[in-house]
Amino acid sequence: MTFTPDKTRLATRIMSHFFRIGCSLLTLCLLVPSAAAWQAAAPSTPVKTDNDFAYQGEYHGNLNLAGAPGKYGVQVIATGKGTFQAVLYKGGLPGAGWDQSDRYEWKAPGKFEPQGSTDPITGRQGLVQFQGDPHGDAVIQDGHFTLMNRQGRLAGKLKKVNRRSESLDAKPVNGAVVLFDGKSANGWKNGRITEDGLLMQGTTSEKTFDDFKLHLEFRLPYMPEKKGQARGNSGIYLQGRWEVQMLDSFGLTGEQNECGGIYSVGKPDVNMCLPPLSWQTYDIDFTSAKYDENNQLQSNARMTVWHNGVKIHDDLELPDRKTTAAPVNVGPEPGPIFLQDHGNPVRYRNIWLMEKSP
Repeated sequence: MTFTPDKTRLATRIMSHFFRIGCSLLTLCLLVPSAAAWQAAAPSTPVKTDNDFAYQGEYHGNLNLAGAPGKYGVQVIATGKGTFQAVLYKGGLPGAGWDQSDRYEWKAPGKFEPQGSTDPITGRQGLVQFQGDPHGDAVIQDGHFTLMNRQGRLAGKLKKVNRRSESLDAKPVNGAVVLFDGKSANGWKNGRITEDGLLMQGTTSEKTFDDFKLHLEFRLPYMPEKKGQARGNSGIYLQGRWEVQMLDSFGLTGEQNECGGIYSVGKPDVNMCLPPLSWQTYDIDFTSAKYDENNQLQSNARMTVWHNGVKIHDDLELPDRKTTAAPVNVGPEPGPIFLQDHGNPVRYRNIWLMEKSP
């Protein structure tokens, strides 16, 4: 991901050679500020939201805390009925400056207070307020997260931003197998599409694959009052055997059963989950398990995963067992792409892969 100012459209897309056989994917794994993309922070989807939706999201800028000025990021999570959680990151947002050391969660929930001036962005009279925590009090209004230190002095304002994966809208390269382009669900068992051309969860590709590089885009639903595994749950199963989890894990620590985790196998190196209703990307380099002529296992399957352009698993070895709820048993045969139905309306688009030579 790359930095651009808030309210500025992304000027470029990821280069189409990302998935060429033998191409370098190193540029997508950089966890530095120059690898983050920012856009105007306003929802633009037709799905249902509420009054809290405009306040949740990511905020970034400079703060002076305890006499130590620097870059900070804040993620604000809507938890329903005018309540919020907030997480503060020293150095910047995850994947864009945060060094994975200091991570601070406000202990008391933020609350919408229907008082004060009218917010010019949301049109609501009032603000979201966080009070009584060691870093000080904070308010969200006018597209900013404003923090006051414990002495009551202004520590700084963080501006709301929308990050965008650099691989979003990546075009299939020559020779790629296009699994879904928005036109129909042909090629998917029990495939269903929405009126606006999105693939619904709960379907399996008719084609099967050995080694490949996959691009997939997904959108998690906005379910602020749900918790844990009930909050926007789905997953992509490679060869129908090993799951890369999808879940609204925005603002969480990043575990094996959260977004980007290899379910029951390994947690992501960094939680790159964006707020719900953001279009997100998985780019996955998968190498299947290898067997001899007697079907005896010689080497386990492996995968490298980029979530929203940031490497979160690096050549991870997978166990000789399928993950929970996988529909295909482990074996020498190629397997399909399976998109799990966990009862939540997760949506997909722009799915394609490049098969790798043996």
